[in-house]
Amino acid sequence: QVQLVESGGGSVQAGGSLRLSCAASGYTSSGDCMGWFRQAPGKEREGVAAIDSNGSTRYADAVKGRFTISKDSAKNTLFLQMNSLKPEDTAMYYCAARGSRLCINYLRLERAQYNYWGQGTQVTVSS
Repeated sequence: QVQLVESGGGSVQAGGSLRLSCAASGYTSSGDCMGWFRQAPGKEREGVAAIDSNGSTRYADAVKGRFTISKDSAKNTLFLQMNSLKPEDTAMYYCAARGSRLCINYLRLERAQYNYWGQGTQVTVSS
């Protein structure tokens, strides 16, 4: 059974950085397509970044140039490096996976495209 556990959230001031991690278990995530989503209070969950098995990536316009998604296949772990954080980045951040053995060039930022989710980690950015 696929399980995803996020960590690395916290509180930072605007302009600061955080690195989120998502440890996958129950399967090998190296061939899968995975993503990061976020949900602020009163708002819909939105896609932030996605990565496929080849390392190709896609980002939401709001985070391009500031966030970087990456995978460590040996550790079965997904990362999101967040730099130049802004107060509007404040949200619960979720890791997501499709659960595929091999997923190439499928870089989607829609919630419905992912089958497995972590419990989330809170990121708060103060001005």
